[in-house]
Amino acid sequence: MADHNDPNGVNSIFSDIEVSPADLYDLFGFPVDGIDGDESAVVALTFASIPTAGVFDTDMLYRIRITTRPRIVFHRPEGGGLAAFVRHLIAVKKKYLGWRRAGEVRVTFDHPRRAKVDFRGFREGDFSRAVEADRVIVIDTPHRRSIATFIGGRDVAFFNDLPGFFRSINYAPQFYRIPRTWTHLRELRIPKTLLELEGNDLFNFDPAHPRLGRGEKRELPPGPLTWPGSRFRKDENGNYRFVYTGEDAQAGKNVNAIVLEIPLSFLTASPHEDRIIDIWAESWVRRGTDKVSSIPDDPLWRRKGLWDALDTDDELRRYKPVDTVGQPFADAGLNEREDHRQVGANNFGLALHFVKRLAHLGWGFGPSISALGLKTSFDHDDSAVSLHKTYTFALSAFPRVRRTMLQRLNMPDETWDKRRLGIPLRRPFGIFVPNVCAQDMDTTGTWPYGRRLEDQVATRFLSMFLDMSGEFDGKMYHVETLSDQSLWDLAPIEPKTPPNPLKNDKEFLDHFPYLTDPWAVATSAEHLG
Repeated sequence: MADHNDPNGVNSIFSDIEVSPADLYDLFGFPVDGIDGDESAVVALTFASIPTAGVFDTDMLYRIRITTRPRIVFHRPEGGGLAAFVRHLIAVKKKYLGWRRAGEVRVTFDHPRRAKVDFRGFREGDFSRAVEADRVIVIDTPHRRSIATFIGGRDVAFFNDLPGFFRSINYAPQFYRIPRTWTHLRELRIPKTLLELEGNDLFNFDPAHPRLGRGEKRELPPGPLTWPGSRFRKDENGNYRFVYTGEDAQAGKNVNAIVLEIPLSFLTASPHEDRIIDIWAESWVRRGTDKVSSIPDDPLWRRKGLWDALDTDDELRRYKPVDTVGQPFADAGLNEREDHRQVGANNFGLALHFVKRLAHLGWGFGPSISALGLKTSFDHDDSAVSLHKTYTFALSAFPRVRRTMLQRLNMPDETWDKRRLGIPLRRPFGIFVPNVCAQDMDTTGTWPYGRRLEDQVATRFLSMFLDMSGEFDGKMYHVETLSDQSLWDLAPIEPKTPPNPLKNDKEFLDHFPYLTDPWAVATSAEHLG
């Protein structure tokens, strides 16, 4: 989910990396009434439309991994300290073994316009079907259930201000010509921030180069590549300047997509008990093709038991793993796009890294939120400006980010709990570990209970840094608070816009395949982000 330009091996934001069909973009999952009226799950995986929308690279293999389980309630770890948090993670991991017995939908291409779809490991047995591109096909299972299938080109379904986000983290490759090997020049040692920093000439909006980072790139100046200031920038009216513009950086662009509508009864023999569908996806590229050459055919992290299917799967031995996608921003944001962190669902080993990374982000976003008069969940000692701080040990970071990770994320109203079951609100630490799209069939499937196409997940991710006990306009903060235009109308900030657009550039469909038709003449796929 929201995993564009990740990992770095396929990160076309770098000046020396081409756009790759191995770059997974988004993973969606939400419940619907299926073809036969059965309770069904929509699963949609999107990725770079290379060579073009509806035409596929025959050296690629895509896996959508699916398993089901009863709803697990992630309680707040007792004691509130890091040791209690780690004990809780260990207990959850012991309960959460679904990825090892997950079924999969595997898609390969024997022709650029024709796919082979394999269903493996599901309870009806293994079977395969051929699917022509850009057509809705109904696949009959061995037990006569119906799976709606579409594999083809679509309009990109992720609507966000990517350059705004990269300005917030001072990410040089989006704005300057930086090759992949210049690892020290990715996120520069400048504080993360939602508000422009006075004197941050490398990333502040420049009227002389209004499209910098939005298609225009410049050579990186010789330096210094740091920030000498000590306060947020204000204009002559005393307003802060937002690093976001709210412009949809994905407007007019296309993707390739695999979209499935699968009956719950196909996935589990206990549909009344197994109400959660866990989904994640992987991209693999054929060995010996020199594609994604920065990732070796035998990456070291594959030896850690994370890709154990290679030991018994003759087909997978002919490919190398490249990208994984589950939760939004777990890989592209929290994992910093690192190749060796593409571990899929079983990311428990990265939990302590997430603690340190969220604390690092918190020192930037927390003071920005406070400066606007809002309450933040991050403990920044009332700092008047964003600071650049990193952590070697999670033990030092955890007290700062404890509330951010452990607080319940309020929803804007009760409509998400469509059966009024009193489903518990989710907490960030239970969303990102394990790294799956956990689609709750008793909800509407809106994030973080799945992901619907219309969810503005980029802004919802930022809402984690709000203190959910705070109030705006007589209502407690929630995951949509930062998308509320009335908040920005009152804030001392320019431009007065939510950080990301509120809707897609095209209306989504109300029927399968839900993602809308591709643009006949799309803008460049470069830097889709």
